[in-house]
Amino acid sequence: MAKQKAAIVTAAGRGMGAACARALAEKGYAVSLMSVSERSIELARELGGIGWQGSVTEPADLQRLVAGTMAEYGRIDAVVNNTGHPPKGELLEITDEEWRDGMDMVLLNVVRMARLVTPIMQAQGGGAIVNISTFAAFEPSLAFPVSSSLRAALGSFTKLYADRYAADNIRMNNILPGFIDSYDVGAEQLAAIPLGRAGLVREIGETAVFLLSDAAGYITGQNLRVDGGITRSV
Repeated sequence: MAKQKAAIVTAAGRGMGAACARALAEKGYAVSLMSVSERSIELARELGGIGWQGSVTEPADLQRLVAGTMAEYGRIDAVVNNTGHPPKGELLEITDEEWRDGMDMVLLNVVRMARLVTPIMQAQGGGAIVNISTFAAFEPSLAFPVSSSLRAALGSFTKLYADRYAADNIRMNNILPGFIDSYDVGAEQLAAIPLGRAGLVREIGETAVFLLSDAAGYITGQNLRVDGGITRSV
C-alpha cells in the first residue's frame, strides 16, 4: 500500500491557507499546519493533522515545522507557502524596515523553506511546492507596492528553482490570486473583475491541490492567475 502523502501549509489559520489545508486533507494528505495564531493547531486537530504556532518570517519556526513534520510523517510531498500581507503605503514613504519585513514575509520565507525541504524531496524522489503570490506581481499596483515588487522577484526565483530541480522531480509553481473573499471586496474592486465577483478561498485551495498533484506533473515554474480575469496581460 502506498504511504500517505504529507503536506505542509503555512499561514494556515484562516483564509486561503486554511482552504488549502482543507482541500489537501480532503484529498487524503496528512497535513502539518503553521500560523502565528493558534488557529492552525485547532484546524490541524479538526483535520487529523499536526499544528504549530509560528511565523514564516522566523527561520527557527520554519526549521521546527519541517523537523516536526518529518518526525511525525517521515516525508514531505507537498508544501504550500502562504503568508500574510506585507506593508502598504505611499511608495517613497515605506521605510527600509518595512521593505525588509516584506522581504522576510513574501520572498525569503520561500527561499528558506526550499532550503529545508529540497534535500528531503530529493531523497524521496520528488515533491511539489506552491507559493501563494498575487495578481499584482506582474501588473504592479501602487496600492500594493511591497507585494508587487517582491512577489515579482518571487516569480523569478520560482522559475530559477523550477529549472534547477526539475531533474530531481521537484516542481514549484505560483498561484496569483485576485481579490478573494477572505477579505471584504469593495464595489470598485468588484467592478474591475470581468467575472463580476470575488474569488472563493475554496477555489484557491482546489487550484493548489491540482498544482501539487500528479495531474499537474508537467507544470513547473509557472505563475497561474486565479483572478477572475482582472489582469489584462496575456
